Amino acid sequence: ALLGNDTTLTRRGVALVGHLHTGKTTFVDLLIEQTKIKPDAFGARASMESQSGIKAGSGPRITDTLLAEQERGLSIKSSPITLCLPDTRGKSYAVSIVDCPGHPNFHDESAAALRCADGAVLAVDAVDGIMISTEMVVTQAISEGLPLTLLITKVDRLLVELKLPPDDAYYKLRRVIDEVNALVRQRSRGRYPPFDPAIGNVAFESGTHGWCFTLESFANQYLDHVSDLGEDAEEEEEEMVNGIRVAGGTSGGLGRNLSPETFAPRLWGDCFLDPSTRTFKKKSSQCDNSGGTVKRTFVTFILDPLYKIYSACLGEDEGTIEKTLRSVGVLLSRDQLRSSARPLLRAAFRRFFGPSTGFVDMVVRHIPSPAAASKGKVARCYTGPLDSSPAKAMAKCDPRAPFVMHCVKLYAAPDGQSFSAFGRIYSGVIKPGDRVKVLGEAYSPDDDEDMALATVSAVSIPRGRRRTDVTMARAGNWVMLDGIDANIAKTATIVSAESGAFGDSPDGDDGVQIFAPLKFPQAGGEAVMKLAVEPLNPAELPKMVEGLRRVTKSYPMAKTRVEESGEHVLFGTGELYLDCVMHDLRHVYSDIEVKVADPVVAFRETVVETSSLKCFAETANKRNKLTMIAEPLDDGLAEQLEAGKVNLNWDKKKLGRFFQTKYEWDLLSSRSVWAFGSSPTHGSNILMDDTLPSEVDKASLNMCKSSIVQGFQWATREGPLCEEPVRSTKIKILDAVLADKPIHRGGGQIIPTARKTVHSSLLTATPRLMEPVYRVQMHCPGDIVDAVQPVLAKRRGHIVQDKPIPGSPLYTVKAFLPVIDSFGFETDVRTFTQGQAMVYSVFDHWAVVPGDPMDRGIVLHPLEPSPPQHLAREFLVKTRRRKGLSEDVTVTKFFDEAMRAQLAEDTMQDF
Repeated sequence: ALLGNDTTLTRRGVALVGHLHTGKTTFVDLLIEQTKIKPDAFGARASMESQSGIKAGSGPRITDTLLAEQERGLSIKSSPITLCLPDTRGKSYAVSIVDCPGHPNFHDESAAALRCADGAVLAVDAVDGIMISTEMVVTQAISEGLPLTLLITKVDRLLVELKLPPDDAYYKLRRVIDEVNALVRQRSRGRYPPFDPAIGNVAFESGTHGWCFTLESFANQYLDHVSDLGEDAEEEEEEMVNGIRVAGGTSGGLGRNLSPETFAPRLWGDCFLDPSTRTFKKKSSQCDNSGGTVKRTFVTFILDPLYKIYSACLGEDEGTIEKTLRSVGVLLSRDQLRSSARPLLRAAFRRFFGPSTGFVDMVVRHIPSPAAASKGKVARCYTGPLDSSPAKAMAKCDPRAPFVMHCVKLYAAPDGQSFSAFGRIYSGVIKPGDRVKVLGEAYSPDDDEDMALATVSAVSIPRGRRRTDVTMARAGNWVMLDGIDANIAKTATIVSAESGAFGDSPDGDDGVQIFAPLKFPQAGGEAVMKLAVEPLNPAELPKMVEGLRRVTKSYPMAKTRVEESGEHVLFGTGELYLDCVMHDLRHVYSDIEVKVADPVVAFRETVVETSSLKCFAETANKRNKLTMIAEPLDDGLAEQLEAGKVNLNWDKKKLGRFFQTKYEWDLLSSRSVWAFGSSPTHGSNILMDDTLPSEVDKASLNMCKSSIVQGFQWATREGPLCEEPVRSTKIKILDAVLADKPIHRGGGQIIPTARKTVHSSLLTATPRLMEPVYRVQMHCPGDIVDAVQPVLAKRRGHIVQDKPIPGSPLYTVKAFLPVIDSFGFETDVRTFTQGQAMVYSVFDHWAVVPGDPMDRGIVLHPLEPSPPQHLAREFLVKTRRRKGLSEDVTVTKFFDEAMRAQLAEDTMQDF
């Protein structure tokens, strides 16, 4: 009923994001358990674990739907689930939660979930604090413009593992919140409100022991108990204020006219309750300390009761436990009182806290409903004009408008043969049997090649391991559609194909354009680890190709490529990622035996100097001649181009101002940028027209512009060294002699010549290879930080920072490590430190490989590691061999005969 309503006020869609092992999946289990099990249930019915026969302590992990996830003990795919949850007032909300993986390798899943969510719940471990994935998902959520709320998980570790006193536990929690605030402030440049428990956007939880609260929900605990007491309640003994009965009777001198809204802000920060005047003070020294030092309210009213329940359940006999729990209104059966620590604590806290209404309050208050959030999401994600009728209907989340849905992720059916498209409905209504248009990532109103018609076979609401089929879904819902996956590669825009759809009216109404494809700037923007695969039985090659196609649908950042040698190459973000991809390829999507080569990495080609001479080439008909030179780009400009911070569609003044102010280009150069390459929108190379109107016929040159740009983009897509993409270079057109007749300067003549000229200018500008570099974060005890240094140094890595995690015995070590030397690094570190160190890595930047790849004087010895200055040559030779190219770069391939003669003449003059 909540999902079928016209109003979206009772719906929320959030992504639960955070680092690996911060308890996200366990927290979702806690929410699910509350919807399935009554608070007063006893015995085997009191928890999902005992009902399902799962080993105690591991948790049911409902949203780990894959067998591989359950065996590995970590989430691999994001898992959406829709639950009906009550808030503190008893009002029910349909909350769609996408439980995202925390491992940095699977950041693409979090990015996809954040694209369709209306807000993010950031899970941070109370002991570990901010980790590498935390930084990535916070930055991604801010770039998507999503409101953030904070969930501090595993608070029980402060008590049970670190055994911190209550005052120290408060300071540790406050420090974690301050660190997250500093991170958000830095990444958002102060645009986001701070996290503060007093305003209700921070919740505290322990999934292991089954409790979650915000300050307001805890304040409700107290005031509910106070209102239940008789008139004589305030005459009870004051010595019980700091006792466990503080929640049951005396309430520490709280008055009846104190509401949860006014009490909750006083439970955090420097706030102390004076026992003599029963008023709140800002300093302990202002209170009456005759009965002992007055503690801050968070310690007195929240941590002390928690500590006393923990100490009773973990260290007292059955009679004392029953007496202590009875004093706070918790009645347990004999079986529960005699059970081991974890079931006992879960039962006690379940009775004490009830359902996690505080979390729902936080989500409802600080994350907007789909209707309220639609306007901002359409403005950020929709590529069409915002004043068009589709954009206006989507911004209103109008269920009466034609159907539009943004599909962000494909989930495989159990048989691995088909996929369900998961996404958010922006407008309209969808029913099984409806005809829809599937607009792919390459679709545009001018080029509708990437469009297909399909029929929706089923509409369902995701429920973790199961789905609930529905007969209709309205705007503002997160649903799965079956039967439309055949033409979806990664993401898609699904629109109605019925009469009356957008773009269907005779008056030329606006058609729908697509939602922007996913980008992954926090993970380096692309997958750089490569794995060559081939079937054990060559006859099964078609099966493997189909399996590869399905795998790339399932993993947002995975991609495949066929080299000219016929080799199939898989790209992934890291070893664990590729391991999961290969498992799915072998057992889920194709069920064949696959051979793999040793993993390698993607390289890039660049230049470090300006071309030593003007490079020219003539077309095959000898009627046209192009002259160019290559230069390195300014520092940082390539990253700006890749991030899409520059758009060639800007007017010339704006584009010129960008290059003038940020990189101090002159006015003529900044206004003569022709194109980016190899991607027209996000390429990291620039083609410039540096010709003068007095020397070159600009009219003819502009007629050939598209052909020269195509040749430039072809050249930068496959560089001259080893056919890897070119990066961070500037190509200048210095001269162009063009034929008078257009027939003599067609694309067939100009495109190959432009490519050859670009390649020759790159080869004369001191070419270099670039390799990807990981940013590594290690988590280990302080005494083994020095021991990790030699393991890194052996692999050309270096430590850039090591610092202790406050309030814990662990250190965080940050380092940089070339990806090609990272294979087996994690295993090495764990072996070297006897399992005490955890390693996380994510692609960070490109770095120039030491050495000259063109130095033919270097002799490579097989089975011997090369010294650093020989690495570039080794990488070049081995990459060319692997691709089936000749051993060395052939100069005759890139230089005309006239160009070779000039090179020889220049060489003679040098001597």
